[in-house]
Amino acid sequence: MAARMVLRQELSCLARILTRCSRLGPKGLSAFSSNSKCSRTRVPVTPSTSFHTASILSSTPAITVTEEPDTLFQKVAVLVKGHDRAVLDSYEFFATMAAKELGINIGKVFEPPKDIEKLTLLKSVHIYKKHRVQYEMRTHYRCIELLHITGCTAQVYLEYIQRNLPEGVAMKVTKTAMEKIPDHILEPMWKGNPTDDKSSS
Repeated sequence: MAARMVLRQELSCLARILTRCSRLGPKGLSAFSSNSKCSRTRVPVTPSTSFHTASILSSTPAITVTEEPDTLFQKVAVLVKGHDRAVLDSYEFFATMAAKELGINIGKVFEPPKDIEKLTLLKSVHIYKKHRVQYEMRTHYRCIELLHITGCTAQVYLEYIQRNLPEGVAMKVTKTAMEKIPDHILEPMWKGNPTDDKSSS
């Protein structure tokens, strides 16, 4: 507990130093180092102590720009199935709320009919052969349709909702992409060939 407090004080002191250095610039750095009031203490490094300096030392990541156009999807259907209806209701609310926050057009949100798988077993093996027990397993479904979405947005959204998928729930994603019409289909084939009008004699 004491090591955490010391580490927190060191990090806050380092943050104050960095903010003052950025304000003063390179000329005031030498004058500031002599007037610094932060006390230096030694932090005992144990296997449980961890330091995270990525936010201070990391440089900005390189962004690659490509000339390739993004894929457009006319419809992305997300089908979720599970055995607990309450879990599916909660996950449907979460997925639609995430889509609204990202500004994605939501088409239809509906519940397909459930599947019921029944299994009949004998309750008594030797006598009372007509006495049977019936078990059933119900599988509930939810379907969310997203309309007119780009490939990057679909990838980010699907990764986000797949990471938060509850236990015992399966997901199936169906994408309908929009393709450019080939050049040989744009104009009819008979447009270039003149038709022979045979006059009746």
